[in-house]
Amino acid sequence: MSKVGIRDVAKLAGVSTGTVSRVLNDHPSVTKELRARVGEIIRELGYMPDPSARSMRSKVSRLIGIVIPDLTNPFFAELVQSAEQAAANHGYNIIVMTSFDHAAKEADRIRQLTSRKVDGIILVPSNDFHTLKLPKGLPIVVVDRLMPGYSGIAADHRHGVRLGVEHLLKLGHRRIGFISGPGHSVPANDRLRGYLDAMEQAGADAAMAGSPLIAEAAFDYESGRWAGNYLLARARNERPTAIFASSDQQAIGCMRAAHDLGIPVPAALSVVGFDGIPLASMTTPRLTTVKQPIQDVAAAAVAVLLNKRAAPDLDNPILFACEVLTGETTAPPQPD
Repeated sequence: MSKVGIRDVAKLAGVSTGTVSRVLNDHPSVTKELRARVGEIIRELGYMPDPSARSMRSKVSRLIGIVIPDLTNPFFAELVQSAEQAAANHGYNIIVMTSFDHAAKEADRIRQLTSRKVDGIILVPSNDFHTLKLPKGLPIVVVDRLMPGYSGIAADHRHGVRLGVEHLLKLGHRRIGFISGPGHSVPANDRLRGYLDAMEQAGADAAMAGSPLIAEAAFDYESGRWAGNYLLARARNERPTAIFASSDQQAIGCMRAAHDLGIPVPAALSVVGFDGIPLASMTTPRLTTVKQPIQDVAAAAVAVLLNKRAAPDLDNPILFACEVLTGETTAPPQPD
């Protein structure tokens, strides 16, 4: 069977190919009756427009590229899903590529997307983004890990962590440990500053008690488990009564470490995570977490690429507020 083309639709409908094209593109000059008649014939013939041909004519591919460091990270997976939904709402599709958190691979992925004539790229940069040179003339929006000199959209990591630590302070905790992210990570450093902000605001004694209780770790489960062991394997009157982890995966790993050491959560240890990934609501007890507005970040990035929203100033990124989702892993501290 030969492929049905636009000329076949036009011939059967008794109209020009230009009229069929206007129907397909929902042009306002097409009457309701004509749109219904041509649409019915399109469905009968099973006609499918050629997207590559349409993009050549319109100079628009209706494709958005997204480059992320790691697809196995639940945060990035949710970001991709949210971006795909936001793009679909505007009639666009996305192409996802992974940089494996490596600048050279990241540059290669961007070149591949550029060669495919995408209309723009959403980029979560690798942690060694300082060596990356982005192409000129192609709209690129940086999300999550902000880069100096580029339009950026992210959650307000610093203030979000501060909200989470303040939640613990209000419960009466003062020896609050902190599991930070990698030292070269922009969001990790913002989250560390949020912890220090809250501890300093609580008073000098709290800040002094908190400063030795910091463990640097990757954002994954095993790193959180290691950091939890590091912070908890000390005398009861020296170990933290609460731990804030810079990711939910770290927090879940920390909860495992507490379990292995016989420290019940939340009776003897409160734990708070960061991100608000779906897994946080599936733990036992259910994890208290600071939720990032991932859907808002993704929707804003798509809107900026499609000129539906003004791009942020280079030195003034769009920051979305986080919120504390109270679960079952926080409680007032026990007396020493």
